[in-house]
Amino acid sequence: VQLQASGGGLVQAGGSLRLSCAAPGSTFSNRDVAWFRQAPGKEREFVAAINWSRNSKYYTDSVKGRFGISKDYAKNTVVLLMNSLKPEDTALYYCAAGTSKTLSYYSRPRSDDYSYWGQGTQVTVSS
Repeated sequence: VQLQASGGGLVQAGGSLRLSCAAPGSTFSNRDVAWFRQAPGKEREFVAAINWSRNSKYYTDSVKGRFGISKDYAKNTVVLLMNSLKPEDTALYYCAAGTSKTLSYYSRPRSDDYSYWGQGTQVTVSS
């Protein structure tokens, strides 16, 4: 499964960005699709995930209430809508796909558990 991430950019604090993750020629059916991010000098961290079939959604605490993950069934795309952006959201954002996971898994999600990765898209939030 090849993933294509897009939608990053430069935005002022408080602004919004919309990231997209597409899988041309493939399907997300029965998979979890997640967004991770990595800031310079920091480890890659989980941001949000969605189960394509169940439409279950999961978020890290720092983005709850600000970010929303959703699927566009017609376009076979997962969207991460990021509102109320903060400078600490600045990072390279990656989309990833893997096997379907349970709710309990998302108490400690790990990047190693996702098999397919797209290229990163840079999000920069200025103060």
